[in-house]
Amino acid sequence: MVIKKTKSLCPECLKPLNAEVYEEQGKVMIKKVCPEHGNFDNVYWSSVDIYKDAEECDYEGEGIVNPQTSSEKNCPLDCGICPNHESHTILGLIDVTNRCNLKCPVCFANAAVAKYVYEPSYEEIRKMLQNLRANQPVSTPAIQYAGGEPTVRDDIVDLIKLAKEEGFSHTQIATNGIRLAKRPELAIQLKEAGLNTVYLQFDGVSEEPYVSSRGRNLLPTKMEAIENCRNANLGIVLVPTIVRGVNDHQIGDIIQFAVDNLDIIRGVNFQPVSFAGRTPADQVEEQRITIPDFQQLVEKQTDSKIAIDDFYPASSVRPISDFVEAIEGEPQVTFTCHQHCGTATYVFVENGDIIPITKFVDVDKFFELLDKSSDDIKTGGFTGKARTIARATLELPKTIDREKSPDSVDIKSILTSVFKDRSYSSLGDFHHKTLLISCMHFMDAWNFDEDRVKRCVIHYAIPDGRIIPFCTMNSIYREQIEKEFALSLK
Repeated sequence: MVIKKTKSLCPECLKPLNAEVYEEQGKVMIKKVCPEHGNFDNVYWSSVDIYKDAEECDYEGEGIVNPQTSSEKNCPLDCGICPNHESHTILGLIDVTNRCNLKCPVCFANAAVAKYVYEPSYEEIRKMLQNLRANQPVSTPAIQYAGGEPTVRDDIVDLIKLAKEEGFSHTQIATNGIRLAKRPELAIQLKEAGLNTVYLQFDGVSEEPYVSSRGRNLLPTKMEAIENCRNANLGIVLVPTIVRGVNDHQIGDIIQFAVDNLDIIRGVNFQPVSFAGRTPADQVEEQRITIPDFQQLVEKQTDSKIAIDDFYPASSVRPISDFVEAIEGEPQVTFTCHQHCGTATYVFVENGDIIPITKFVDVDKFFELLDKSSDDIKTGGFTGKARTIARATLELPKTIDREKSPDSVDIKSILTSVFKDRSYSSLGDFHHKTLLISCMHFMDAWNFDEDRVKRCVIHYAIPDGRIIPFCTMNSIYREQIEKEFALSLK
């Protein structure tokens, strides 16, 4: 049965193709035909039931009012952001180098393989930061420096300072942790410069996944990097690249490792491998893990302490942004990413027990109350606004089962601080007491879906002024952009 029609890519020549997303034997598949390279039929989501549940969080965004490119060739060939893009940038990415101190086969970028260096100058990076901040009506709030390996740049600390100077409220670096392990002072310097989060590549709790995916046992190095970040009070998000048959059996162990190190680890963002470059079709299907696979593995490997139903699409939190926007009267950062891009839940840890937030908060009712309150504020004028905020402050805590909630967290006080007293710093306290368990499945040419691209909220800034969605950057644009701005390898 056909679910929808969309545009995808030929995995061989990367030309846009008409595609169908359809249901078959309980799975969601995507198929297309390239006149030159033939038929392609691949898994999109491994569970049609979970796919349909996610449809409840289908929230279209409004994009930006100052796009950098025009619509001429049609999606996905006008990226930059074009007028047809339906979401604003929540997380900006800048590849500050393609140099790296590893040679990982699963990596998007590597100078040793490319035979050239892509490394924007300090001033070019400043302009890219300014370009992201210039987005309207919502400026990009968060930036991640990536690569390559960003810490191989001698000026990485200065680049963190620069991001703060340009107005970014949240800064993070994606790193393999090698330099953080070898140079304990680097974590302290980055923290003092304003770095909020280390986005640490972390593929497992034993040496085998590292040998397979990274070419050597990096686990001791990861542990040293974590300890140095702990000493610097520099928060960490673990980022495992999940490959079937390599480390998918360690998902539960990775979550337990994060729980055991909750003092410094803020979350785990699992990323099922996406296949860049030429990959045999049979290898794609053998190693592919989709979001439903991930949710099922979490439930199994945590002995149902975290269940499939505990996860929500990333876009589910949209009612929170709408409510804050109604209160403040100004556009807010809003997660209008596609409902099939990612999934997440928050868990609390008390006496060693994992307690998902869904076990004591009626999440659906919570979001429904926020939506109703937002509508009431918009239609009720100033006096209606005050009454609605007061009512929401009373009603929202009723979605919480106090008997089941952790003793260490007073959700009612947090809600009161956020919605009545406008103390959004309380959200920071919330994040420090919870662990975010998430999965973001970035697309490749095999499962590429134009609908998802149009709603992307994670965008690369590049030196020529364009801002490009993550999955088109890594599927289509990366090589041509890096070559255009390349330096000699020498």
